[in-house]
Amino acid sequence: MTKKQRLARIERDNSDLALIRQCKLLGLCRSSLYYKAQGTDKDDLGLMAKIDAQYLKTPFYGYRRMTACLQREGYCVNPKRIRRLMRLMGLQAIYAPPRTSKSHPEHKVYPYLLKDRLITRANQVWATDITYLPMRRGFLYLVVLQDWFSRYVLAWRLSNTLEADFCIEALEEALRFFKPPQIHNSDQGSQFTSQGYVNVLLEAGIEVSMDGRGRFMDNIFVERLWRSVKYEEVYLKAYATPAEAKDGLKDYFRFYNEERPHQALDYRTPQEVYEESLRPDGFMDNSGLPTTPRAPLQQQNSFNKKENGLWLSS
Repeated sequence: MTKKQRLARIERDNSDLALIRQCKLLGLCRSSLYYKAQGTDKDDLGLMAKIDAQYLKTPFYGYRRMTACLQREGYCVNPKRIRRLMRLMGLQAIYAPPRTSKSHPEHKVYPYLLKDRLITRANQVWATDITYLPMRRGFLYLVVLQDWFSRYVLAWRLSNTLEADFCIEALEEALRFFKPPQIHNSDQGSQFTSQGYVNVLLEAGIEVSMDGRGRFMDNIFVERLWRSVKYEEVYLKAYATPAEAKDGLKDYFRFYNEERPHQALDYRTPQEVYEESLRPDGFMDNSGLPTTPRAPLQQQNSFNKKENGLWLSS
């Protein structure tokens, strides 16, 4: 059960069961009943947009080098501030830093399973990642699940926090409409190592693979997707609201899957490669001929409409 679902079970008017007891039974901190996210000031938002654009060009920049880069461009910033903002954005340099802290004791980290493995078909490996999305005022986080072989975007979600709930929602949606993969690959972020996320994978019989810490090349295709999404959509549109971001991304991912040719795919689209890989036992109609994955995506859009297409965690 997600945190949002547990919070929804709280009965504030229940005189027979105190709030503190309800929180204990549901595994919640009482403070979570009253927490409201604080807004980010305008100066920080401007810096975060600049950091995001620079990180796409130089993902090997840590907070010290990012600070120096911004200072050379005339920004009056210090390393402490840039480190705080990069943490808020979920960014880290791609090199492996010294192991100065222990992993969360409740979060198991799984080995990387894709080294020297030949990927030959759709639904053999799915990859996932989260990225920061700047808006005109504020920001969101985007999670995507992508088929490794065809680059097909299977599901996505937006959130205003980095809690695991929106990642679990995206994964569950992908599994509703597509055949489970053999392997699921992610980084070691707390969202993907959380018990709730890993349980969904294990219950579906999926092998769990995780990148080496700080090694973005282990999940290179999703990293390339982020460049495409941002330079071809996000930076050009400068979304004003979450609803505008949802609509823009829905259109973009449809374009990316169905119309945008990829050089690495011999100038075919992800949808064409996905369909071809599934023959003869992929999506079938009554005639026995393969159909496109577009039908599940139409169902997905219908599902999103119920939630307004945006998972905003409380």
